[in-house]
Amino acid sequence: MQKTVHIIGAGISGLSAAVRLANANYKVHVHEATQQAGGRCRSYFDAATNLTIDNGNHLLLSGNRHALAYARSIGTEAGLVGPKLAQFPFVDLSTGQRWLLDLGDSRLPLWVLDESRRVPDTGLADYLGLMPLIWSGKDRLVKDAIRCDGTLYRRLVQPLLLAALNLDPPEGSAGLAGAVVRETLLAGGQACRPLIARDGLSAVLVEPAIKLLQDKGASVRFSHELREFATSKGRVTELNFGDDSIAIAPGDAVVVAVPPRSAASLLPGLKTPTKFRAIVNAHFRFDPPRDAPPILGVVGGLVEWLFAFPQRLSVTISNGDRLVDMPREELAQAIWRDVCKAGSVAGEQPPWQIVRERRATFEATPEQNALRPGAATGLKNLFLAGDWTDTGLPATIEGSVRSGDRAADHVLAMSQV
Repeated sequence: MQKTVHIIGAGISGLSAAVRLANANYKVHVHEATQQAGGRCRSYFDAATNLTIDNGNHLLLSGNRHALAYARSIGTEAGLVGPKLAQFPFVDLSTGQRWLLDLGDSRLPLWVLDESRRVPDTGLADYLGLMPLIWSGKDRLVKDAIRCDGTLYRRLVQPLLLAALNLDPPEGSAGLAGAVVRETLLAGGQACRPLIARDGLSAVLVEPAIKLLQDKGASVRFSHELREFATSKGRVTELNFGDDSIAIAPGDAVVVAVPPRSAASLLPGLKTPTKFRAIVNAHFRFDPPRDAPPILGVVGGLVEWLFAFPQRLSVTISNGDRLVDMPREELAQAIWRDVCKAGSVAGEQPPWQIVRERRATFEATPEQNALRPGAATGLKNLFLAGDWTDTGLPATIEGSVRSGDRAADHVLAMSQV
């Protein structure tokens, strides 16, 4: 008899769990409280720029195994595009210096042995100084594990960890930072090739998943918010959506893939992260120069990463709490000045849009990391997913998919008991 699973939340973690279980021949029902899927990883048409833009400039790497397997399972791996080699151009706005970090295509970090491929003015000893970070425990701060100064830190480690942790790296969890370094710089260029959803996040990671689920007979309901559970004998027996309720049969399962605040209200007593950090993204309708790299690292300015898409230039600024209340026009002007310098472009400020995600990620400190729950709960047939759960990674797309896969694995294990 076909078993049923109810997925609460249609963000990337919920969709990845749903796809995995639908492919395992489960009857899948997805319930999303809002009117669209994708959560914090989606696209929408923006009237200000007259373009379809993403709510965030999410970068994947070729070593993000779970995210790429998810894209492969919904038939969209080819929609993640990037350079053939793990090469990252950088510019320092304070000095005007430009360089290319070339990680090559090895499975080992052999690039650190080649002066021409390293960060300029760095030596092998600088990279060896990162080793304490790699195996740091969860309770340790980054600043207690490595020196947070010097050329290598400023030109590579700080930008990498700022983007990954979404806070000032010295205050971040060394355990999470170490996981990032292990899966990127230490894994060699083969794991570090940058990949971007050129046609938009929804077109590559969201809409094809919805279509696959529906083709397999799954239901996907929007504006269908779960209000509470009924439980009996240590398991969920009913889902209450306000206007309707659904009985949960023995052997069926529920995966809750909602933001931490919503999860805590549904499951009183659940420990979740309580502090969050903002990310600011800016989009400008502007044809990038023909030789513009798809992604440019920016040091010494307000802008941190500059992305070149067809008909637009987009910017990401992490740890953006200081900018969430800045007047929009003033912020757009400041960002455009940096874009002109970094991207070697000139001209009047084009049509633009600022997207400020106030609660973009949980605060990646040791204290908040310790509040992340695992996939299993005190209820036998209820499991958690989300980048805020204990994935071993900061809040990333890879972490989201990994959490969905983990929750799905728990559901599959139920049927074997």
